[in-house]
Amino acid sequence: MKTLFFGGKILTMDMPLYTEAVLIKDGEIIKTGKKEQLLAENPDKLIDLMGATMMPAFIDSHSHFFQVANSFLQVSLDNAASFQEILERFQSYISKNKIKPGEWIIARDYDNNLMPDSKNLTLNELDRLALENPIVINHKSGHMGLFNSAALKRLGVSTDTEWSGEGKIEKDSNGLTGYMEEDAFFFYLKKLPLPDDSTMLNAFAMAEKKYASYGITSVQEGMFVDQMIPVYKKLLHSNILNIDITAYCQPSSLPQIKDAFSEHIKQFKDHFKIGGLKIFLDGSPQGRTAWMRLPYKDSGDYCGYGTMTDSLVMSAFELAAKENMQILAHCNGDAAAEQFLRCLEKQQGVYPNLMQLRPVIIHGQLIGIDQLPKVKQLNVMISFFVGHVYHWGDVHIKNFSKERAQNISPAASALKLGIPFTFHQDSPVIEPDMLETVWCATNRLTKSAEVLGRQQQISVYNALKAVTVNAAYQYGELEKKGTISVGKAADFTVLSENPLQTPKERIRNIKVLQTYKNGKCIYNCLSN
Repeated sequence: MKTLFFGGKILTMDMPLYTEAVLIKDGEIIKTGKKEQLLAENPDKLIDLMGATMMPAFIDSHSHFFQVANSFLQVSLDNAASFQEILERFQSYISKNKIKPGEWIIARDYDNNLMPDSKNLTLNELDRLALENPIVINHKSGHMGLFNSAALKRLGVSTDTEWSGEGKIEKDSNGLTGYMEEDAFFFYLKKLPLPDDSTMLNAFAMAEKKYASYGITSVQEGMFVDQMIPVYKKLLHSNILNIDITAYCQPSSLPQIKDAFSEHIKQFKDHFKIGGLKIFLDGSPQGRTAWMRLPYKDSGDYCGYGTMTDSLVMSAFELAAKENMQILAHCNGDAAAEQFLRCLEKQQGVYPNLMQLRPVIIHGQLIGIDQLPKVKQLNVMISFFVGHVYHWGDVHIKNFSKERAQNISPAASALKLGIPFTFHQDSPVIEPDMLETVWCATNRLTKSAEVLGRQQQISVYNALKAVTVNAAYQYGELEKKGTISVGKAADFTVLSENPLQTPKERIRNIKVLQTYKNGKCIYNCLSN
């Protein structure tokens, strides 16, 4: 069946930049051009955009689909700024969801930076939140969290527990505090029981709807671990997916994942593929665990810390080269970026194909301007978490000084050097709101309305490229996604206003009206 889209602004993100109408068939764009010319093709269905703007669907270049689904099953602590407020949210959640004694309770979006003196909850306060339930509270950064006494006991963590890896299980003179960070936190987080199948599938459906409501049709599973294998098997068997999901796994999990998803290796089947490998080289700047070349402000000689040795990083690059797979590396601090570039350069000398595999620095918050020429030389992409400017810009000024913080997510500097970059939200860290991200990149305002790094502001057009054209390139899917062009998938988002004709201060006020995946409407604001 042929469908014709017309009647509004159609922004192709290609040349020419606009077209009057788009004809699709079997989920693919077959012609663009004048409405009258395309009507002569006898389309079976006409869709009048009624003056709205249609453009290529947004592409998420880094997030965690599984965790976004899980977030629907958790207590939201977003913007909670006191123990009392957190207590009230727990009490409301327990009552509303009829939580029984002994059941796990997981919370999300906690941010100690909003609490009095930026201090974490004490173990005593954690225990008071729910007297008969084990509790885990995920920090909004995704790199640390809090456990109450019942959770620590259930997980077998005691004052005698020693952690030899990177990260921390915090103790004081009274024993455990309930706080953990980085690898220690992730280790125990994986031990939590998963929800039952029907609950999890319903959460996945809600997660997909959330992404679609922001105009996104391609999503990332940014850290695919062994525990997700049976869950994803059931998800794919359920046949409920409409959007594309590309998963990246830790190197140690690759054999099991290749065995479980042999038909999905670097190719879509049932809207799912294994895209490559993912490694973590440091932590979070707002959590003061990002690995820096210079110390944090007012912290003596503390620079955060790395999470992998050079030998392990080199081994990951070797595996990527031998498997001919893309590799993504979480690097927030400039010391982490330095390690990534140092190890990659050595391995490119041994495995030249790494140059063509589009290795990606994820986040690149505090990558140095002086490091960008090496990024260019090694053919590395950067996916900037530019939303940090608004959501934690004021915190970064406190942690690093304004002089250092003003160049977080240096998109303009990357653009000047011709380095391809994308933007992401690391959801569920923040909402997968692409238009807010475009607003952040073009205005660079903090929550206190301070312009942070005016010299790093970029145009709306280049910001839109980062979440369409460049994102398609990052995935190696530019032949099928990223622009409204003949031969590409009919993946569209319909917006209330044309972002190229809207004052940049108002970009984040634009509404997503509809989202189409392969020509099928998967989100309509009028019916959702």
